[in-house]
Amino acid sequence: MSHYIPENLPASIQHFIDGQFVDSVGGETFDVLDPVSNESYVQAAAGQKADIDLAVAAAKRAFDSGPWPRMLPRQRSRILHTVADLIEARDQRLAELETFDTGLPITQALGQAQRAAENFRFFADLIVAQSDDTYKVPGRQVNYVNRKPIGVAGLITPWNTPFMLESWKLAPALATGNTVVLKPAEFTPLSASLWAEIFREAGVPDGVFNLVNGLGEEAGDALVKHPDVPLISFTGESRTGQIIFGNAAPFLKGLSMELGGKSPAVVFADADLEAALDATVFGVFSLNGERCTAGSRVLVERSIYDDFVARYAARAKAIVVGDPHDPKTEVGALVHPEHYEKVMSYVEIGKTEARLVAGGGRPDGLPTGNYVAPTVFADVSPDARIFQEEIFGPVVAITPFDSDEEALELANNTRYGLAAYIWTNNLKRAHNFSQQVEAGMVWLNSNNVRDLRTPFGGVKASGLGHEGGYRSIDFYTDQQAVHITLNEAHSPRFGTGGR
Repeated sequence: MSHYIPENLPASIQHFIDGQFVDSVGGETFDVLDPVSNESYVQAAAGQKADIDLAVAAAKRAFDSGPWPRMLPRQRSRILHTVADLIEARDQRLAELETFDTGLPITQALGQAQRAAENFRFFADLIVAQSDDTYKVPGRQVNYVNRKPIGVAGLITPWNTPFMLESWKLAPALATGNTVVLKPAEFTPLSASLWAEIFREAGVPDGVFNLVNGLGEEAGDALVKHPDVPLISFTGESRTGQIIFGNAAPFLKGLSMELGGKSPAVVFADADLEAALDATVFGVFSLNGERCTAGSRVLVERSIYDDFVARYAARAKAIVVGDPHDPKTEVGALVHPEHYEKVMSYVEIGKTEARLVAGGGRPDGLPTGNYVAPTVFADVSPDARIFQEEIFGPVVAITPFDSDEEALELANNTRYGLAAYIWTNNLKRAHNFSQQVEAGMVWLNSNNVRDLRTPFGGVKASGLGHEGGYRSIDFYTDQQAVHITLNEAHSPRFGTGGR
C-alpha cells in the first residue's frame, strides 16, 4: 500500500511564545511519528520548565497590560468569528494534517475541523448575548454579578482529536478575556502549530496565545505547577488527572478535568434494533475507537442477545480498515506504536476472558502500521478487565442482562461515569434509567450528538467539573458579587457606649 504524505510539511515544529516561533531554550527536541509507517517525519521542540516560564510570562504580560482582557465583548467576538472563518477556509488542510498525524480517517478528521470552527462561533456569540444575575430588594439594595477574566489559563489537550479538542478549550478561555498557554499532546503536535498563524491573521494580540510542545512529565508538569497559572483545563486519562489534581492542590488552582470513560450502551428488547445497531457500531469504532465517550460496553437484553451479537459481529467484520487518507476508510491506524501495543495487549487479555466473535488481531493486507481489526467480544463478565478498564481502541465488550435492575447494576459497575446510551421505546423506563445511571451525559435512542449549550463532563473517575455553554463561562471567569445600598445601611453601632 502506498503511503500518502501531505505536501509542505514543516521542517521542524517549534513553540509559539509572545508572537514568535522559537526553539526550546536548551535546544531539546523529540521525534514525531506518523501512525501508518511509524517513522519519524519531524522533530518537535521539547518544552522544559524554562520554556513554560517564558510562555507564562508572556501570557501574564498580555493579561496584565495588554488590550485583550479590556476589549468589549463585541470586539473579541469579531476576532473569534474571524478565527472561525479562517478555520473553515483551511478545513481541508487541517483535516489532511490531522489524518497524517493521528491516523484518523480523513472524512472524520474533516468533520472535526468543521466542529472546531463551530466552537469558536458558539462562544463568540455567547459572550455578546451573555447576561448575568441582578437581585433587587425594593427600596433597600441592588445586587449584581460582575464577571472578570481570571488570568493565564493552562490548557493541556489529548491526541485523539487534537485540533477540535484544543478549540473546545481555546474558544471559551479567549472569549472570556483570559490569555492562554496551550500544551498539546506530544504524539500529535502537527495541527496545533496552525493555531499560531490563524490567531495572528485574525488579529489576536501577541502574548494572548502561547504554545509549548513537549512531554506531559516535563512541559505539562511545569505548566500545572507554575504559580502564575490559576486555571488548568485538562483532557486525558484518569491516572494523569489524579497526578494533576495533586500537583495543583498546593496552589488551589481552578481545575476542569475530562478524564477516561468506559461508557455503557444499553439495548432493551423493545428498542429499534436497526437504529441501535447503527449507533452502537459507530459509537465504538468511529475515531478508531480512540474516544473518551465511546460506548465500549454494550449491554443487551437476553431475549434479543444472540441475534444482536451475530449482527454486530457481521457489521464489525465488514468495517473498512485502511489508509486514513482514503475516503472509504472507516477505521484507520492507531495514533502511536505505544498505544497500539496497549490496545493489542487488551485484545489478548480479552481472548482469555470472553468469546471472540470478530477481529482479534491485525487486519489482513496491512502488515505494517498501527492497524487493529475491529474486535468484538461477547459473553463478557462484569469482572473481566475488558469490561472494567478503558482500552481506547476499536474493541467492544458485549454482555447480556435479564432485567432492568441488572442492566442498571451492570451499567454502573465501573469506576468511570462519563457517558451512557440507552435504547428503549418505553418512556417511563427511559427516564427512570437515565436518572439512575452514573454518567455525566446520557443519550436516549441516539448516538453521541452534542449540543454545545449543554454541560460536558463526567462523574466518578471520569472527571471533575463541567465545560460547555455557560459552564465554560463559569470556569474561565471570576464571579464577583457587587452590593449597592439604596438607603441608610442601619449598621449596628458598636463602640459607641450605647449612645
